[in-house]
Amino acid sequence: MSKAIVAQESGGPEVLGLAEVEQPTPGPGQLLIKVAAVGVNFIDTYQRSGLYKVPFPLTPGSEAAGTVASVGDGVTDFAVGQRVSTCEASGTYAEFVVVDAAKALPVPDGVPDDIAAALPLQGMTAHYLMNSSFRVEPGQTVLTHAGAGGVGLLLTQLLKARGARVITTVSTDAKEQLAREAGADEVLRYEGFSDRVRELTDGAGVDVVFDGVGKDTFDGSLSALRVRGMLVLFGGASGPVPPFDLQRLNAGGSLSVTRPTLGDFLRNPQERRWRASEVFGAAADGTLKVRIGARYPLAEAARAHSDLAGRKTTGKVLLMP
Repeated sequence: MSKAIVAQESGGPEVLGLAEVEQPTPGPGQLLIKVAAVGVNFIDTYQRSGLYKVPFPLTPGSEAAGTVASVGDGVTDFAVGQRVSTCEASGTYAEFVVVDAAKALPVPDGVPDDIAAALPLQGMTAHYLMNSSFRVEPGQTVLTHAGAGGVGLLLTQLLKARGARVITTVSTDAKEQLAREAGADEVLRYEGFSDRVRELTDGAGVDVVFDGVGKDTFDGSLSALRVRGMLVLFGGASGPVPPFDLQRLNAGGSLSVTRPTLGDFLRNPQERRWRASEVFGAAADGTLKVRIGARYPLAEAARAHSDLAGRKTTGKVLLMP
């Protein structure tokens, strides 16, 4: 037997309770991971609340790091005792979790367990945004929204390491300080941001906007683009963008819009390894600093969800089994 967080039904954070469960067994092509740290993400709260439809009873979580406890038949890439992480498992709010070996990521020696659990989802999101949705080149000017958020802080650091000029938006003075520490060249408030971007680029606009906010920023993001610029809409923290007239892209200067999602940029083990090795490598050599805002014992998952939803945390939230 082992312990896991289980919600018997959808509801508020209080439905999350610690339970005794059967320790899982890896099937063919799978790993059993002894979990050292769990990444807590907003999607976990959406599933728990019933906003996203999932079956119950539910053990939340997709992101974790730990050591391989046993391997299933046919696994050759991993060995017992090896450190791994993933953002593509299910039920990671637990002492042990099973994951397909193809979706597990080797963790280099220079990256501790807490960082290894904090990085996969947001780190690989930042990686695909700037390498695959829009390949950012040195000298280009980029606008990123929510510059003090989990993706925003990582994306800013990686963009600066590449040699881009980074303009970002935040909502408070405290968040501005975090964005500047990450290396942002200019930090703006949301109100009137597109006009300020025009001023900062001598009227030209930016090469690309990375927008995880959605409805509230979409129109301004389009207005902030240069001729033939691209808007990469990768989230909707303020709500989904309503349908819009494609003719606006023509009128705005032959603009492009894309709406990517992480899963489509992790199509095979080679792609996962490429993204993970670059992100973990940057963390190991100090190029990328990961802000862990809070750590909670596994049993206090309900408090972690409450604090996350109440915006009481900054940086990554972890559970520690």
